[in-house]
Amino acid sequence: MIRSQAAYEFRATLRNGEQLLLTLIIPVVLLMLFSATSLLDLGEGRRVDFLAPGVLALAVMSTAFTGQAIGTGFERRYGVLKRLGATPLPRGGLIAAKTLTVVAVEAVQAAVICAVALALGWQPHGDPFSVLVLLLLGTAAFSGFGLLMAGTLRAEATLAAANLVYVLLLAAGGVVFPLEEFPGPVRAALELLPISALAEGLRDVLRDGAALPGGPLLVLAVWAVAGLALAARFFRWE
Repeated sequence: MIRSQAAYEFRATLRNGEQLLLTLIIPVVLLMLFSATSLLDLGEGRRVDFLAPGVLALAVMSTAFTGQAIGTGFERRYGVLKRLGATPLPRGGLIAAKTLTVVAVEAVQAAVICAVALALGWQPHGDPFSVLVLLLLGTAAFSGFGLLMAGTLRAEATLAAANLVYVLLLAAGGVVFPLEEFPGPVRAALELLPISALAEGLRDVLRDGAALPGGPLLVLAVWAVAGLALAARFFRWE
């Protein structure tokens, strides 16, 4: 039942034009635009080496947080969650199916983004296991807060808040703008954001060859535990 529900939600996501714009087209356009132009000062080294890890982090946020929060929020408003909760698929199974869908969509995103980045001259380094751990922790962190938002706010408020957070974290989360450009105290605060931790952690591994960067992993773990615990406590199905 979980597999069938996950397959349905995955197909629905791929057929949704707005979701594809958010989860795939925008990250790829940002990667290509800022890799091919000098609109931003990205420091020394090849531009794509800085951008590719940040865009991967953005893809995780767009799927696990923004897309999931908006989709689940409207399913809750229209009573879809209530009806699914009354089927033989238990509520825990529904959450598991949504989690599998998020992971599957992220796998497609990663494949497309990496292919585009490689075509642009990207030469990744580091340990694939470290990358996987970072991506899974980032997914858990963003999913927790996405479900918390969807399960506590009205659907319209979730739509506005999730998109606002997406834009703010895109601008100030170290995705395409180096955190070094911000003043010291501001930079220290921004480094504690999950998007910044994920982007910088992926750069540490894929650009610099680090293995399991401790600081970013700790930040992501704290956000993941907090988000999932709050979602489990306050999520309302109706």
